[in-house]
Amino acid sequence: MDKLLRHIAACNTARLPGARLRLCIGHETVGYVAADLVPALLVFPAMRAEGDAIRLTQPAALPGIIRALAEAGHIRWRNEAFDVRADPDGPALAEVDRGALPAFGIMSLGVHVNGLVRQGDDLGIWVAVRSASKHLDPGKLDHLVAGGVPAGLTPAETLIKEAAEEADIPAAIAARAQPVARIAYAADRPEGLRRDLLICYDLFLPAGLMPRPADGEVARFELWPASRVLAAMCDGDAFKFNVTLVLIDLFLRQGRIAGADAARLRAALAHPAAGAPGHPLG
Repeated sequence: MDKLLRHIAACNTARLPGARLRLCIGHETVGYVAADLVPALLVFPAMRAEGDAIRLTQPAALPGIIRALAEAGHIRWRNEAFDVRADPDGPALAEVDRGALPAFGIMSLGVHVNGLVRQGDDLGIWVAVRSASKHLDPGKLDHLVAGGVPAGLTPAETLIKEAAEEADIPAAIAARAQPVARIAYAADRPEGLRRDLLICYDLFLPAGLMPRPADGEVARFELWPASRVLAAMCDGDAFKFNVTLVLIDLFLRQGRIAGADAARLRAALAHPAAGAPGHPLG
């Protein structure tokens, strides 16, 4: 049990706001900025210091600010626009390059798809091996399909796009995926503060369908029995850090973890920061 709980704990190392300043748009807190980035932000007229917060007075100026910070070497530029929201179900207040999300502690939405195959009375799980050239977690094990939700797309639209790009799965099959859970966490990572909300899906694939690496982000796909996946999670850190949360939820729903152990894991997933001065979604 503790071997699985440690994965949840590892994704919830951040305490908010901690030593960070809140990043605000209007009356809404949309992120948390490390103190060492503040001087670079206050160079821009659209950024204003107010007590324990940095306020963005002109949301439309944010993309240009991020571009300038990237050119100055403060953040990594990824050329992918993401929406900025105070609430995951609320309106988009601005846009930001994906590379700035951890530097600004801005919440990111992502889709994670459990690729499943019925094998008699057992369950097969498609496992992706991440490319060795990936900037984050190279060579780690991953889901069949996973990706951030870019600006202007819904999670369902992102799922279909990523399924085609990453695994060469036809849209008609990807559209069968069923939403099953939403998992939030806040983690201090080498790239910065990760405040993510994972929109989780189950997708049962036909037994004869073979996912194929299509865009270079995945080295290969392997079909593992569920017992092997669970054993790998218990034995080490072979999986990308946040994939374990989604798999724990899957095993709970499949009844592969039961009793008091299941209750503890469900509570940890639902309230990872209970008792801490903050919340994964800020």
